[in-house]
Amino acid sequence: MAVYTKLKKNNIEEILSNYKLGKLDSFEGIEEGIENTNYCLLVNKVKYILTIYEKRVKSDDLPFFSELMTSLNKSNFKCPVPIINNKNSTLTNYGNKQMMVVSFLEGKAKQNLSPVNCKAVGVEVAKMHEITKSFKLKRENDLSVKSWRKIFNSIKDNCSKFHKDLPKLIEENLNDVERNWPQNLPKGIIHADLFHDNIFFRDEKFSGIIDFYFSCEDFFAFEIAICFNALCFEGKKNNLSFNVTKARSFIDGYTSIKKLNDQEKNSIKVLSQGAALRFLLTRVFDSLNTVKGAVVKVKDPIEYLKRLEFHKNSKNYEDYFF
Repeated sequence: MAVYTKLKKNNIEEILSNYKLGKLDSFEGIEEGIENTNYCLLVNKVKYILTIYEKRVKSDDLPFFSELMTSLNKSNFKCPVPIINNKNSTLTNYGNKQMMVVSFLEGKAKQNLSPVNCKAVGVEVAKMHEITKSFKLKRENDLSVKSWRKIFNSIKDNCSKFHKDLPKLIEENLNDVERNWPQNLPKGIIHADLFHDNIFFRDEKFSGIIDFYFSCEDFFAFEIAICFNALCFEGKKNNLSFNVTKARSFIDGYTSIKKLNDQEKNSIKVLSQGAALRFLLTRVFDSLNTVKGAVVKVKDPIEYLKRLEFHKNSKNYEDYFF
């Protein structure tokens, strides 16, 4: 989430004229995140989120995201629900951009998840994977392993400004990952961006997941690897350590719903290394390509060097969960 498209009250009232929601009470831009413009709206004392699609999001993918959230919600999975407009669509055009209004998910993100929180997230991620197995939705992962070499080539000449050894470290890890990437793991629709700021809790209980705009078809175990990177490292960026207790708790929760086969377990090391590389590359790219005048918190790519070091030196899945 971020604010690239700056709107005034009359702009938002024009957008809301496409819906039967009522009168705008107040609105506020949300600056966390890096992908799309987001506003929190209060309409007739009910909260909504307005998302304006920017940057990487392709307009052809928007119906996928809308149908995914709608279908998950119908399956009793806790996530925002797209609101239907006056044209019986969840998508609205305004100022040459497409946008969506979704329901407001109660709860807040936690900066640091406890092992108990991690177990709860593991349960919910497995439930989501079980639900999406039956969906007929399709969307290729635009940020899969096949894309990382191209992103690296686009930043190679400038990424040493973040760390003098960064080009060499990325090259070494990219070679490892491309050589060892698995081929035939169980797959389906995954969220693909499960960082703590996309996971909400209310009174210490899981209340839902937001921001499905990287969702795609990929290995279920790659989602686990993303969660290990996003939720199970702690400490300062130059001295991060992997919390095995959190990872084990996540796996205990996940496998209480959905079992992992041996191939998935044996792929956790390279999948985790790849997930760290994916977020390092896109964070470097975004830092080098900031939009002038945008209100956005650019995330630090260097956090991922310690993660990559851990993954590169780990032996197998027992280093992640016993």
